[in-house]
Amino acid sequence: MAKGFREKINQKNTENSGFGEHAPGRFINKNGLPNVNRKGVNVLTRFSWYHTMLELSTFRFLSYLVIAYILVNIFFALIYYLIGVEHLTGIDKSDPMNEFIDVFFFSSQTFTTVGYGRIAPVGFMASMVATFEAFLGLLTFAIATGLFYGRFSRPRAYLKFSDIALVAPFKEQAALMFRLAPYKNNALTDAEVIVSAAIEVMEKDIPKSHFYTLKTQLSKINSLALNWTVVHIIDEDSPFYGFGEEDFRNTDIEIIIHVRAFDEVFSNTVVQRSSYISGEIIYGAKFVPMYYPDSRNLSTVLDLDKINHYQKADLPALK
Repeated sequence: MAKGFREKINQKNTENSGFGEHAPGRFINKNGLPNVNRKGVNVLTRFSWYHTMLELSTFRFLSYLVIAYILVNIFFALIYYLIGVEHLTGIDKSDPMNEFIDVFFFSSQTFTTVGYGRIAPVGFMASMVATFEAFLGLLTFAIATGLFYGRFSRPRAYLKFSDIALVAPFKEQAALMFRLAPYKNNALTDAEVIVSAAIEVMEKDIPKSHFYTLKTQLSKINSLALNWTVVHIIDEDSPFYGFGEEDFRNTDIEIIIHVRAFDEVFSNTVVQRSSYISGEIIYGAKFVPMYYPDSRNLSTVLDLDKINHYQKADLPALK
């Protein structure tokens, strides 16, 4: 391990890291969620289906709704079929398959409270099941509407982070840097970043994580319109002072990023997190520019495909 780090191993740790010193593995996943599995309570207690449905991708969210809709209607169709198709008027009784298909579509009409009138329940049992299904359908569509509204109305940062962090030359010094950029047309202002490092060391043959707040060259900007390259200068006050390429490669390091900004459209604060571990830190490289003027020189083009583009660069000699 680097000499500079040995000298600073006893410096005061960050008190508000939110993670335990002996927690193994990654602290923050790339999607910004904590890498924590909770136990001690039953699954239904610790699982928030509402938060899960809000966090799902649009494709998975719609897929789950369609699958749930089909399964519910198959379930009620089986109930109607077991009660007997003779308790439903207008059923095509030419063969069992046609009977079940008609019962399935009757279930979907009841569930959505459409009811075209060709098929209707006859008798107490069929009518009770249809009544309960119609009530369940009203509740289900109310919940689905709330989920749709929650997904569309929830403010998000919509930030894209570079997949890698770099140790790059910066004003005759070395600096740890990564970059981020908004990928939607939302207007973010008063953006600020908090960067901390978790460095694992062995103390009495027990791995222990030390947390450090990393001072950044610029911790707050007024407007986040283009990409933002966050820079931590590796000087005497940095826990990485004296680190070489092998130190970055062989030491268990995690750089934890917390970004907060104000969304002008929603008039609300948005937050996004990410992290980089040792294998995602490239030593001796610098980012290439990812924005340029358009062909008419009237506006700026932000090319998000270039957010991970870098080139090799020589670093100042280690002190």
